[in-house]
Amino acid sequence: MGLLLVTDNEKEQLTIGSGRVGLRNIGNTCFLNAVVQCLSHTRGLRDYCLLQSYKREKFSKEEAKLMEAFSQVLSGLWEAKGDAVVNPRQLYSVFKDAVPYFSGYSQQDAQEFLRFLLDKLHTEINRRPYVRRYPPNCHGFQLSEEAAVMWKKHLERDDSMIVDLFSGQLRSSLHCSVCSHYSNTFDVFCDLSLPIPKRSAAGEVTLRECLDLFSQEEKLDKENSPMCERCNRRTECTKRLSIQRFPQVIVIHLNRFTTSRWSISKSTVYVSFPLTNLDLGPYGPADCGSVLYDLYAICNHAGTVNMGHYTACCADENGWCFYNDSSVSPLTVSQLQTNQAYVLFYQRSNSAATIRK
Repeated sequence: MGLLLVTDNEKEQLTIGSGRVGLRNIGNTCFLNAVVQCLSHTRGLRDYCLLQSYKREKFSKEEAKLMEAFSQVLSGLWEAKGDAVVNPRQLYSVFKDAVPYFSGYSQQDAQEFLRFLLDKLHTEINRRPYVRRYPPNCHGFQLSEEAAVMWKKHLERDDSMIVDLFSGQLRSSLHCSVCSHYSNTFDVFCDLSLPIPKRSAAGEVTLRECLDLFSQEEKLDKENSPMCERCNRRTECTKRLSIQRFPQVIVIHLNRFTTSRWSISKSTVYVSFPLTNLDLGPYGPADCGSVLYDLYAICNHAGTVNMGHYTACCADENGWCFYNDSSVSPLTVSQLQTNQAYVLFYQRSNSAATIRK
């Protein structure tokens, strides 16, 4: 017997299978297959699609073509008595119409695809009509109030299941070296792109070290710094990033690819990461306490820049599975950590002081 999904009003029920179904590669589409498997194991999004909740919500005037095609693929993956392999051709076709950049059969970047896919899905199921954006006046507010005002403004324009699950808020703090003035800006994020500290080929780093590097204070010279509000000119300053609001699902991109003037290179450094109880509290507001996350999916990249292949590792009620296009096989926990880990998907496991809405 499969799992039973029930809608919020308990009027509809749906029996689903194990979700351990592969996706056909239709021509260098391993990037799509790996990302879709990770999203398919994002429970809030999976249930929203399988129960077709988007049809009951008020959303933008756009046709939900991509959401329909995406939900159709997820339905195939989770059918109680479905096929062994699902063909994502319709999903890819609709996506390429929406984002022509992904046309053709060349290898694409999985994290870039994920960003475009979530953005287009959000646009189709946005609960808000389009409104002209005006920056709010936050002068005189305390830091937390200023952040809350900016977040409220964001939700007045962008509010969907994608936002509910994936959106957080980053704080960028600038400190002027001349007059010591502090200023803050707040930006919405759907993933964190983390730098990987330099190591020798055999070196190993931790996810904590990547997060530390992401959030460490950075010195900006006059040419690269914004105008100081008090000095009214460009000055040397320091910049620090922190998380102001934590999303339900945090997507962490390990930035393995670096672009120089002449080429793109890939880092194969082994980055170790916790499977449970990743605490992001130290990277948030001072009073937020522990903010814990559990890993549920990994998008891997094997090979080189030009000859690469994407796969996924995803957790379900019965353990972990390895998704390699149409092939699906069980995994042990000890097999999860490799130097191929590229995008990590974590689900919030506790309710901390920083509330989303």
